[in-house]
Amino acid sequence: GCLLGYIKIADEMKDPDIVALVKRLGYVEGLPVVTDPGIIKPKDFLDEVVEQRLPNVFMPDDPRRIATDTSQKVGVRFGETIKSYLAQGRDLNSLVSVPLALAGWMRYLLGINDEGQEMEVSDDPLKETLQAQLQGIVWNDPANYHGQLRPILSNASIFGVDLTTTPLADKIEKIFVEELAGPGAVRATLHKYLAE
Repeated sequence: GCLLGYIKIADEMKDPDIVALVKRLGYVEGLPVVTDPGIIKPKDFLDEVVEQRLPNVFMPDDPRRIATDTSQKVGVRFGETIKSYLAQGRDLNSLVSVPLALAGWMRYLLGINDEGQEMEVSDDPLKETLQAQLQGIVWNDPANYHGQLRPILSNASIFGVDLTTTPLADKIEKIFVEELAGPGAVRATLHKYLAE
């Protein structure tokens, strides 16, 4: 949402590509491996979040706030799903939205929106470290990418697993490079992968 210029979550939920990403993350990729806590059915909770909370214009949440401390959140939000897929012998190649989200986060760390304008990156305890690891990546020049994501992707303390030991690392890198292609590349990449 930040990369696409949104400042309200409710407005993001009017964007067909973002809605497709959220629904695929929740219903297709996450729900099959969620442990039922027995308090509320996971699908009922997801329905409420997707259909009521996120699109609620009276809850003016900001994607920039959601992006705060992301390095501390991705392990819980996505790492647990990945670990569950591994534990259950599920095909990691079937994941689309998880690698899209992770590639999008690293693309966001470059501090350049989808139109090529500088944008502020939300606070994160690893912000400087991660941005230093991304040095040398040039927006609008995908050929300039030379594996700078690998040290980040191998950091199990961020993701809960060394992603370079899985097929997800290559997929995330591929998506990330596509998102460097210039104005509208993030949008085009989202649309491409979610339409498959």
